[in-house]
Amino acid sequence: MYHLCRLFLIRVIFILIFLTGFFISSAQDTPKVWTLEDCINYALDHNLDIKKQILSVEVSKKQLLQSKLNLLPDLNMNATNVWNFGQTIDMYTNTFANSTVRSNNFDVQTSAVLFSGLTKVNTIKQNSINLLASQYDLDVLKNSISLAVAGYFLDMLLNLELYDVANNQIEITRSQVVRISKMVEAGSSAKGDLLNIQAQESAEALTVIQAQNRLYISSISLQQLIDLPVTTEFRVEKPLLKPVEKPDKLLTPEQVFNLAVEKRPEIKSADLRVQSAMKSLAIARGVLSPSLSFAGTWGTGYSGASEQVESTVYQRETIGITNISRDTVFGYYPSNTYKTRDFGTQMVDNQNKSLGFYLRIPIFNGWTGRTNISLAKIQQEKAELDLEIQKRDLRKNIEQAYADASSSLQQYNASLQRVSAQEESFKYTQQKFDVGMMTSFDFNNSKKDLTKAQSDLLQAKYDFIFKTTILDFYMGKPISINK
Repeated sequence: MYHLCRLFLIRVIFILIFLTGFFISSAQDTPKVWTLEDCINYALDHNLDIKKQILSVEVSKKQLLQSKLNLLPDLNMNATNVWNFGQTIDMYTNTFANSTVRSNNFDVQTSAVLFSGLTKVNTIKQNSINLLASQYDLDVLKNSISLAVAGYFLDMLLNLELYDVANNQIEITRSQVVRISKMVEAGSSAKGDLLNIQAQESAEALTVIQAQNRLYISSISLQQLIDLPVTTEFRVEKPLLKPVEKPDKLLTPEQVFNLAVEKRPEIKSADLRVQSAMKSLAIARGVLSPSLSFAGTWGTGYSGASEQVESTVYQRETIGITNISRDTVFGYYPSNTYKTRDFGTQMVDNQNKSLGFYLRIPIFNGWTGRTNISLAKIQQEKAELDLEIQKRDLRKNIEQAYADASSSLQQYNASLQRVSAQEESFKYTQQKFDVGMMTSFDFNNSKKDLTKAQSDLLQAKYDFIFKTTILDFYMGKPISINK
């Protein structure tokens, strides 16, 4: 009994493992359905231009940090080990040395700029402004890519619906081909009607292929835009789109522009560039002002030419004879043996220290200061013009988007009425065709008119949604096409 239970348990475990693997494999084989938000987020994470701009922001951060660190004093240490050959003046003994002399020098230096026309302070402020501007530039790039993704996403949705319309139309035609074939066999309909319907079926089959190709191309374009490896398994979600209707509170282009000026990152970036140019002008003017700095040094060294007496030996030498007794007079002269002073002693004895304040007053430097001021003024004027150009382009884009949205709404309403009329007309035409009161030629023309009206309606709908999305985008609203 125990063995049977154990065998049963093992079988159950194996079955569970198999089913788990099967469901995991099935889940992995199911292609991901991409929403607009998925596409935008993927593009923002993988777009190379965005990654490049992120690096520019990091560079601005490093420049700001360095400009702040430049306020700190400098501190440097130097060390040398030098061999001098031939005649030279030793710096520590101030004597000529004719032999090879090894010397070492060690010093520590520090300096700090106490005042330099506020150039360092203005540089910090300028780098802070540049950092904010680069971050807004990143936002501009993200917004531009997000809007482009929304446009390509809507284009793919449009092609999906056009593909469905083409398939629906050919299904209707195929049913007519079957019906008329039976009528021709029964002798109740002319063969010419069957040929006309079959020709229409062939034309609509081509339309289906073209719609499928447009759908495939739009799918590839969207995948390439978001930097996704192209695959035929790419699928997008068909969201519940926002209604095509006139907003309850329709803002004027001027009102939209006023909102956009306050929120659009490209305007903020251009405005910050003006402020940065003003700081450049302040820095250029600061260079002409006197500067005061402080510096201090400590140094010591060693010289192989620095010697000291190691031992003294007195030697007797005859220096003369006395005049009367004629005795020899001897003198004793010291004979010294020298050795190089040891390293540690010289390091202590050769120390030197200095403290100083240094005032620099620029008088004439080839007119470079004045030229830099003039160039800074020109750059400021260019930045101000760039700001005005950004505002002008923004106003033009908003006015164009507003006009496009209004035109798209009118086209949609007209297309909606046309589709309604064409549907009623086609119903009547189909009824007449079914009872033999209309030729297949007239039936096909009516069907073509309906298909054209449906396609125009779809294009007007998606065009309106995209144009209103652009207006919302300019007003600082998140990009969304959902209801």
